[in-house]
Amino acid sequence: MTRPGERTVARQILAWQLVVVFSLVVGGVALAWLNARQVSGDAARDRVGAIAVSVANSPTVRAALSTRDPSTILQPYAEAIRRDSGTDFVVVMNTKGIRYTHPNTDNIGKKFVGHITAAVAGKPIIEEYAGTLGPSVRTVEPVRDGDRVVGLVSVGITTERVQHQVVAALPPILIAAALVGAIGALGASLISRRLKKQTHGLGENEITRMYEYYDAVLRAVREGLLLLDQQGRITLMNDEAKRLLGVDDQAIGKDFASLGLSPGLAVALASGKPLTDDIHLVADRVLVVNHASANWQGRGVGSVVTLRDRTDLQAVTAELDTVRGLADTLRSQNHESSNRLHTMVSLIEIGRPEAAVEFATQELALAQQFTDRMVQSVDEPVIAALLLGKMAQAAERGVKLTFEPDSSVTGIPLTPADAVTILGNLIDNALDAAQGAPERHVSVWIDSADSFFHARIEDSGAGISPADRDQVFVRGWSTKPQEGGIGRGLGLALAGQAVRRYLGEITVTSSGMGGARFAIRIGQSRIEQADS
Repeated sequence: MTRPGERTVARQILAWQLVVVFSLVVGGVALAWLNARQVSGDAARDRVGAIAVSVANSPTVRAALSTRDPSTILQPYAEAIRRDSGTDFVVVMNTKGIRYTHPNTDNIGKKFVGHITAAVAGKPIIEEYAGTLGPSVRTVEPVRDGDRVVGLVSVGITTERVQHQVVAALPPILIAAALVGAIGALGASLISRRLKKQTHGLGENEITRMYEYYDAVLRAVREGLLLLDQQGRITLMNDEAKRLLGVDDQAIGKDFASLGLSPGLAVALASGKPLTDDIHLVADRVLVVNHASANWQGRGVGSVVTLRDRTDLQAVTAELDTVRGLADTLRSQNHESSNRLHTMVSLIEIGRPEAAVEFATQELALAQQFTDRMVQSVDEPVIAALLLGKMAQAAERGVKLTFEPDSSVTGIPLTPADAVTILGNLIDNALDAAQGAPERHVSVWIDSADSFFHARIEDSGAGISPADRDQVFVRGWSTKPQEGGIGRGLGLALAGQAVRRYLGEITVTSSGMGGARFAIRIGQSRIEQADS
């Protein structure tokens, strides 16, 4: 809530809106007043001009001006016109400005107060002038007898009468202004109420502090943070989230699914279900994703997504799994060696040394044959160690693992960690598939140098249906029963991700053994390079 003495943003906006409405109403009234004055003045000029022209063209006026006493005829005539037209004076005079008519008879015979020179020359005059009746809007029109000016007619309305007309028009203006002001105040009040609801009654200083604190927290946290609205659009994301997802500020306001980052993650977020430490592949990163709905006063306002980078940890875990597998293999080999040693000792004890030598020579020949083949074909120690370990692991699981004789590894164009990720996951997947088959067999072929890496892993398992082959390298796909969600279906996805990182291709087809065949192509082979 706001601090004591601090006004809410809604209340401040209301005050400013009322000031604006009041200013507009006052300004409108002032403009309407000025317009009314202008209109009244223009109407008075048009009116006196029309009346003066009418009187000047009257035959009665022309005839009376030629008599010895024009006032006898013109005074009643002019006063009748003045009363009927609502003007303040109708004055008929000779060309020297001597009046023949006037509302005040004492002024008859006296000189007209005003300008008549242009009118005597035949040009009408319209002006505002202070005469005997006070300031007035007047016109002076020449009376012509043929081409000769024989007299002048002046018709005028006092400024006071014009002001009365303006004042008479003021009440409607004030009523309209009051209605506009009331509507404006009502609208401002409604806007203020809505704004108060949207800002939760907070003051401007508190909103500023909250923004500064939240911005500092978002930038300081080590996790990626996304805020999604109820339609799944991104409304906020911190710098770490942009880094992990590989996007910029242009992603804000877009639907997460439209970014094309991870179809599996987009579907999971669109479902609205909570996620807890869910593993997803986004671009070249392994992310731990948490998703929870956000509520305010029992109303859903969107959801919160946190992202943690597990890429390095996943790589270390993969290497650890390899080391653990090698350790388990050595342990099992230790047991096998102990059994063989006991067998040879027993043969010697029972007086069969020839059989003991033959047994030992046979085992040594088999082991040496595989080791020699590995040494001849594989110059990379990491891959050699991996294959030796997988060979022992396959033997322990009752699966025949064959390393094709035409294989050749003179170098690799990828890091040892990525090579372990690709081969280790694919061979493990093949061993798992072959272990449940009647004929347990896995074949590995590798052709690699510094500029390319081609490999093929086949198994005699149940294979992968054509309908599922597009989903094999998507995180979460697996033929194994689910035993806890974290990491399930991640091996093939990591292998596919590592291959694509080197602009390579990984495909899955049917194997000649009846199972699945995984083929990896990174770069051009020796033959392709020679042809090009």
